[in-house]
Amino acid sequence: MDTPLTLHRLHFAFTITYHYLFPQLTMGLALLIFFWKTRAWRMAASDPAGAAHLDGVARFWLKIFGLNFVMGVVTGIPMEFQFGTNWSKFSEAAGGVIGQTLAMEGMYSFFLESTFLGILLYGEGKVSRFVHWLASLGVFLGSWLSGFFIIATDAWMQHPVGYRIDGEGKIVLESFAALLLNPWTFWQYLHNMIGSVVTASFVVAAIGAYYLLARKHEEPARTFLRTGVVAGCAASILMLFPTGDGQGQMISKHQPLTLAAMEGLFDTESGAPVAIMGQPDMNQGKLDNPLTIPGALSFITYKRWGAEVRGLNSFPRDQWPDQVPLLFYSFHIMVGLGTIFIGIMSLAAFLLWRGMLFSFRPILWVLMLLLPFPYIANTAGWMTAELGRQPWLIYGLMRTADGASMQVSSGNTLFTLLGFMGIYLLLGILFLFLVHREIEHGPGGAAGEGAH
Repeated sequence: MDTPLTLHRLHFAFTITYHYLFPQLTMGLALLIFFWKTRAWRMAASDPAGAAHLDGVARFWLKIFGLNFVMGVVTGIPMEFQFGTNWSKFSEAAGGVIGQTLAMEGMYSFFLESTFLGILLYGEGKVSRFVHWLASLGVFLGSWLSGFFIIATDAWMQHPVGYRIDGEGKIVLESFAALLLNPWTFWQYLHNMIGSVVTASFVVAAIGAYYLLARKHEEPARTFLRTGVVAGCAASILMLFPTGDGQGQMISKHQPLTLAAMEGLFDTESGAPVAIMGQPDMNQGKLDNPLTIPGALSFITYKRWGAEVRGLNSFPRDQWPDQVPLLFYSFHIMVGLGTIFIGIMSLAAFLLWRGMLFSFRPILWVLMLLLPFPYIANTAGWMTAELGRQPWLIYGLMRTADGASMQVSSGNTLFTLLGFMGIYLLLGILFLFLVHREIEHGPGGAAGEGAH
C-alpha cells in the first residue's frame, strides 16, 4: 500500500475525483442556463413577465454555477502539475501528444467560458438582452469545448491513434486530425456530457422539489422541476442508448479484456450472460452468487444471442486489470443507478404530463433525496473507464508502472496527499456553506417570483 506507485495512483485518483464533482454540474448547468436565457430572450417582447421570471431562474442558477466554476478551477490546476511531479516519465514520453489538447483546453475553452461568465454574472442590466444571451451561449460553448479537449486526451490514452515512436522512445504526434477525430472520443464525449446533463437536471429538480415541499419560492420551483424532469428523463435514456451502447461497442472492439472484467466473465462463453449482480472470486476464478440474464451479454455486444465473448482466462494474467472486483462493482453501480434514474424520471415526467407532479409529495421527496446519486453514478463511470484501462497508462503502449515518477518518495507523496485532503476538506465546507446560503436565500426578487 505504501509503495510510491500505489501512492501516486491514489494521489491522482483523489484529486481528480474531487475535482470532477464540480465540472459535471457546471457543464450540464451551462446547457440549462442557455435554454432559460434563450426562452427569456425570445419572449421578452410578447411576455415581459415570463421573460423576467426566466431571467430570475437563470440568475439563481448562475450563482450556483459560479461557485462550482471557482471550485473547479481551484481543484483542477493542481492536476496539471501532477503530470510533472507524480507522472514525469509519462509526461516526458507522451507530453508532445497530450500537451496539444490540454493546452487548447486552457487557452481556448477555459478563457472563452470564464470571459463570458463574467459578462453573464455582472452584465445583466449593463449590456443589451442580446449580448447577455450571447454570453450564455459563450459559457455553454466554452464549457462543452473544455469537456471535449479533456475527453480527447483521455480517449487517446484509451485508444492511441495518429502517433509514432521516435528513436529516443518518445511518442510523437503525426496527425492532429486523428487525435481530435479518434473514434473513441465521439462516444466517450457524448456519454460524459450527457452524464453532466443528468447531474445538473437532477440537482435542479431536487432544489425545485425542496422548495415545493417547504412551500416557498413556488413559481421558480415549478420551473426548476419542469426543466429538470424533462431534461433528466431525456438525458437518462440517452445515457443508456445510444451513448452507453456506443461506448460499450468501443470497449468490446478495442479492449475485450476490459469488457470481461466489467462483467465478471472469467471463462469464454457462447451466449454469454449479463451479470446483474455477484461477487468476483479472484482465487477460484468465478463469480459468486451470480444473478444473470442468459445470452444478454452476447446480444448487447455482438447483436447475436449465441456470439462468443472472451473471458478473463483467455488473456495473460499480467494483462488483467489489477482491481477486477472494484472495476466490476463500479460498472454495476453506474448501470444500476442509471436504470433507476430512467425509471424515476419517466414516472416524474408522466406525472408532470398529467399535471400531478407539483402536488404529489412522495415523488417530490424522491426527487429531492436523489440529489447526490448522479454524482455517485458519474464517479463510478469514470472509475470504470480508468480501472478498465489498467495495467496500461496508455493502452498497449505504456504501463502505469512505467509512467510514474519513482524518484519521488512514498513519504513525499503521502505528505502532499494528506495536505490536499485537508485543504480540500476546508474548501468543501466553505463551498457547502456558500451553496446552502444561496439556496436558503432562493431565487428571490421580482424577477424570480414573477408569474409564468
